[in-house]
Amino acid sequence: MINLLCQFEKNFCSLSLCLCSNYVSSFSDCDALTAIYSDHWRKNIMVLAKSHRVYSIDLIGYGYSDKPNPRDFFDKPFYTFETWASQLNDFCKDVVKDQAFFICNSIGGLVGLQAAVMEPEICRGMILLNISLRMLHIKKQPWYGRPLIRSFQNLLRNTAAGKLFYKMVATSESVRNILCQCYNDTSQVTEELVEKILQPGLETGAADVFLEFICYSGGPLPEELLPQVKCPVLIAWGDKDPWEPIELGRAYGNFDSVEDFIVLPNVGHCPQDEAPHLVNPLVESFVTRHATPPASVSAASLYSSN
Repeated sequence: MINLLCQFEKNFCSLSLCLCSNYVSSFSDCDALTAIYSDHWRKNIMVLAKSHRVYSIDLIGYGYSDKPNPRDFFDKPFYTFETWASQLNDFCKDVVKDQAFFICNSIGGLVGLQAAVMEPEICRGMILLNISLRMLHIKKQPWYGRPLIRSFQNLLRNTAAGKLFYKMVATSESVRNILCQCYNDTSQVTEELVEKILQPGLETGAADVFLEFICYSGGPLPEELLPQVKCPVLIAWGDKDPWEPIELGRAYGNFDSVEDFIVLPNVGHCPQDEAPHLVNPLVESFVTRHATPPASVSAASLYSSN
């Protein structure tokens, strides 16, 4: 039950990701940044926009994006990391029109990794902030617990109990309590933040998306995608995250694609919002290090068909 309550916050504020790509402005050659579920990057966008072009988008089903009813797709899952990765790559090709850096938080990290695997020529580099370990994934569930978990997921998805459960968690009080669990510095859990997290969850169709996604126990794991990623990856982790324990996350630092694993002291699950003074310099330095594209790759060759 605790994991499902936490999933509300993950669904509506932690499908978080930034994009960054080069462009030529009238002032200088610089980089462009894009945020997915922009309200949870509000402390980063304005700072990074001083030296980068900044975008913000909401993944389909989340934030203020359209929320197609998952039942309209019958037995074919729609809200998957492949769907969101395709959206992300299409946004880069159609709007950014250049290679991009992905800066991701929590579940958004899976989207960034999946996008980089599907179209590696787009992603130039990636920062993962407290990426989701996906502890409810079918491969990580104890065998004896799988039938119970599946039954509970089906109960929520296919009966009136799901909408009742959602109504219980989609309140200011519940969102505040959930955020206070995952923020080490609870003074950062302001009324403004609570409302920015809650309001998209009250949009028409949000409950159906939530109930669909908490039943999504398949798809990729970070440890399956990281070996396939061709771009440099930096992982940063708030060491006070109660949902994604840093002790388990450290193992991701051993993959060849990961250039560094940085501990963010006394920070919880959402470092970009709780500790922007730590995250913003990381983004700036990472992008600066990797901003020059390989000589063999150019935006013109990548997007000449557009």
